[in-house]
Amino acid sequence: MSPAPEAAYEACLNELFNLRRLRMKLRLDTIRGVLLRLGNPHQRFKSVHLAGTNGKGSTAAHLSAILQAGGYRTGLFTSPHLVRFNERFRIDGHAAGDPEVVAAFEQVRQAQRQDEEHMTFFEMCTAMAFLIFARRKVDWAVVETGMGGRLDATNVLTPEVTVITNIALDHQIYLGDTLSDIAREKAGIIKSGVALVTGVKQPPAWGVVESTARQRQAPIYRLGKAFRVRRRGHDNDFTYFGVDTTLRDLKTGLAGSYQVDNAAMAIAACELINQKQPTVGPEVIRKGLTRVAWPGRLQIVSRDPLVILDGAHNLAAAQLLARHLRQHLGHRKLVLVIGILDDKAFDGMLAALAPFCSRIVATQPNYARALPPEQVAQAAQKYVSRVCTKPSVAAAIEHALATVQSHEAVCVAGSLYLVGEALAYFEHTTAPDPGELL
Repeated sequence: MSPAPEAAYEACLNELFNLRRLRMKLRLDTIRGVLLRLGNPHQRFKSVHLAGTNGKGSTAAHLSAILQAGGYRTGLFTSPHLVRFNERFRIDGHAAGDPEVVAAFEQVRQAQRQDEEHMTFFEMCTAMAFLIFARRKVDWAVVETGMGGRLDATNVLTPEVTVITNIALDHQIYLGDTLSDIAREKAGIIKSGVALVTGVKQPPAWGVVESTARQRQAPIYRLGKAFRVRRRGHDNDFTYFGVDTTLRDLKTGLAGSYQVDNAAMAIAACELINQKQPTVGPEVIRKGLTRVAWPGRLQIVSRDPLVILDGAHNLAAAQLLARHLRQHLGHRKLVLVIGILDDKAFDGMLAALAPFCSRIVATQPNYARALPPEQVAQAAQKYVSRVCTKPSVAAAIEHALATVQSHEAVCVAGSLYLVGEALAYFEHTTAPDPGELL
């Protein structure tokens, strides 16, 4: 007798999450073998492949929204999820259903051979995504790397366009200690003859990306050179000066001035797609930008008191959050609820955000690599005198809400896993508008 659908789904998730105990594997032979036995589902749709330290998820969301606005069935594969695992696999903006997640998991598991190394969690998720997208007959898949690029499981794709948003120090344990090292891994997604859109700026990283693209005869389109933007005010209105066209009076639906750059990279990718075959026109691009949604990034979940969620998960992202707060927070101070993973530059992240804080509540998401709250609090005390710890995200939020003053706001930041738990908390208590952004 088959298990009930709910039980099958829970069993599937338990087995999947148990794979996280396996050591990360930076190689492609296992997933290539499994995909081959599945009939190479990743070859049944067109794709855009994205890498980068920050901004790749937002750029992917912009691109997916534009393609959907053009009437194309569009798959979006991103990680991590915020509240539900199924969010990793989106088709036309909607998460995959429980039954198709279970079916994809079972089929991928059966495609593994006993004599080969077990698939890791991310390899399994990647193969499931490609299988789900092929079954749904998507026209386009917008696929974000998990980490790095060269040996990332998603790098089995041969995309129409590749995008490398930016490069900063992150995941040094796996990717290397310098910008050049990290750039070398990210640049691994560049394919022979496939156009590259990039926002990489730092000379050491740019040198590696440019050299790799030239070696592979991949045309390069760099933000600020081949295409650029002109902002108008603080409302994310902008003009796009592109590869083939100029688009005026554009606006992205995502908050944060840096989202204009992410939108521009998505538009540039669309222009390059259009060079091969007209796919999305100016009005489709305009419509897609206004429809884009990307929860957990400068998202307001309460107005009274003001509560902001932002998944700033590394130093570069924390600095962008700090810049946004400087522009938009006014005279308010923050009660900062923060939890950080153990491979992040947590001292620098705290230093970036501390000038806006009256108090800091250190906690940890329910994730194996989360730093203990006591360690975060000890570092925070160098910058803010009023620091406390709470053992769970829910307890930290409840404490912040119980103690926030009328002249203060609450900000939850430091990890996407933290923000995911915070979203779940507010969904069960205040039923916020998931599209409301600062």
